Amino acid sequence: MSAEPVRSDRLPPAARGGPVSHTLARVARMHRATAGRLLRAAGIYPGQEFVMMCLWDHGPVRQSELIKRAELDPSTVTKMLQRLEQAGHVRRSPDPADRRAVVVEATGESCALLAQVADAWRELEEHTLAGLDARERAELARLLGKVEANLCTEEAECPTTAAPAQGPRQEESTSSARSTSAAEL
Repeated sequence: MSAEPVRSDRLPPAARGGPVSHTLARVARMHRATAGRLLRAAGIYPGQEFVMMCLWDHGPVRQSELIKRAELDPSTVTKMLQRLEQAGHVRRSPDPADRRAVVVEATGESCALLAQVADAWRELEEHTLAGLDARERAELARLLGKVEANLCTEEAECPTTAAPAQGPRQEESTSSARSTSAAEL
């Protein structure tokens, strides 16, 4: 079964010059909605899992460093941390080395959340790639890596948390200006 190519006559007139971009935007929106449904079962919202992944992987970090690592807008991370702290998943405290800074850490209670997030991501992966064989999955990852490289024209736009699909990244950088809505894939 082969996929039907995008027909430009079925696109909104303003999108006819970019049928692949239009499809990619629609897929990203549907992917985020599906992720949201799966993550709700764990009691979190899309984007919060990226904050938790940073904390699980790196341990306690300053909030400013967490913002850079998560590649999200500072106000978005602040709101996420408030919700995650209320749910008992994170703890914030003054940095002993600089009382003006805040250190954020995952709590012991977040261990159960880690398993739920891992399960949600596995289910999201299988749902997203259903019907693709191993070769097609590898090719899709390779092609998306190329698309990412095309979009990564400015150092501040280049993600640091995801490994490239093909080969090493030439430069690693961070961006604290990325919004939650930009983290859809």
